[in-house]
Amino acid sequence: MKTICLYFEIHQLIHLKRYRFFDIGTDHYYYDDYANETSITGIAENSYIPALRTLIDMVRESQGAFKVALSLSGVGLEQLERYAPQVIDLLQELAGTGCCEFIAAPYSHGLSSLAPNGEACFREETKRLVEKVNQLFGQRPKVFCNSNMIYDDEIGSLVADMGFKGILTEGASHILGWKSPHYLYHCVLNPSLKVFTRDYKLSDDISLRFSNPSWESYPLMADTYADWIASSPEEDGVFSICMELCALGIYQPLSSHVLDFLRSLPEQCRQRGIGFATPSEVIRTHKSVSAVEVPYPMSWNDEERDISCWLGNVMQREAFEKLYSIGERVLLSGDRHLRQDWDYLQASNNLRFMTTKNNAVSMDRGIYESPYDAFTNYMNILGDFMQRVNWALPQDMELEELNAFQTTIRNQDKKIQSLEKQVARLKSAQVTKKEPRK
Repeated sequence: MKTICLYFEIHQLIHLKRYRFFDIGTDHYYYDDYANETSITGIAENSYIPALRTLIDMVRESQGAFKVALSLSGVGLEQLERYAPQVIDLLQELAGTGCCEFIAAPYSHGLSSLAPNGEACFREETKRLVEKVNQLFGQRPKVFCNSNMIYDDEIGSLVADMGFKGILTEGASHILGWKSPHYLYHCVLNPSLKVFTRDYKLSDDISLRFSNPSWESYPLMADTYADWIASSPEEDGVFSICMELCALGIYQPLSSHVLDFLRSLPEQCRQRGIGFATPSEVIRTHKSVSAVEVPYPMSWNDEERDISCWLGNVMQREAFEKLYSIGERVLLSGDRHLRQDWDYLQASNNLRFMTTKNNAVSMDRGIYESPYDAFTNYMNILGDFMQRVNWALPQDMELEELNAFQTTIRNQDKKIQSLEKQVARLKSAQVTKKEPRK
């Protein structure tokens, strides 16, 4: 039986404000709150809310036969909690259907998995995202999807070591070669990690081409789409169709009837013997056919399906190296404000704005006039941030001193927690003594 594994990503960038060289050392707030609020509320109204309502209706109309998977970045969740809490409510309602699996991801939607010294940061922020998903939606993710679906053999081995059973990544032609993306594979360095490879054609037919009147398949109907899957070779088993959730309503406007198309898909697939399953269900019901070797990082971005849109020029690499050179110190500091700024500055779009690649699709750089403008603004902010980190943990501190410092902080936290419990017990005892006898 052919199975569709449908996956959506929710992430929203944090808009940085104009930050001058002379602000370094005097202004420690880096964000454009107005742009953040208007951006997330607009996307919520025009995409997330109607799309999630449609997904919930699809589960109910299909009596649970329709399944879907979602991954959310931590910074995206923070934006939703702050400016669009109704989206969180809908996500919780979808989670309550039992037909939605939440996928783990890096909290920051950053590139810590690519940093030479980034393993500790990668592990920490992934663990933090798992805890937040469990807190909000009552699930502990068993499957992982890296920022921008970045994957190579080393990342796969690390993710497996963290206890995940599967990972979603791109079905890049230069990696798969003659292999089909419609199978379940496994990591070459750790066979326990199952690898889903995205069918970028079927995914992009919805997320990129659906409303294009010059596209040869326009207008795309649900029965046609189901026929494409049904007519594939009999042995093809798993169709990983993955996109950003904002493709439904933003990239493809609601006026294109993309949600009507999606709502019709489960019934058309049922008529052709095609089912839906979450990634964990696929792992339980399908066996890996072979290892997939990915010696160099790939992603779902641009035609090259590599990491050149984030690390393709000298500016990007310099910003990347400076950012992750202080990662260990940020984690050791335990400072809540530093940690939050660290998450926001890691977000991969900050480096993407600096790309000098000529892409077929024009990119909105926001407040920036050019990649050089984006680099200058980001490095000014990063300069102030690094200065704050060095104030918290001076550069001349040795690793042993840093570890001792962190141990002191932990001991202080434990002592504070113990004292708070004692205070609570004493207050409770006082209240009990004051209560009149009956």
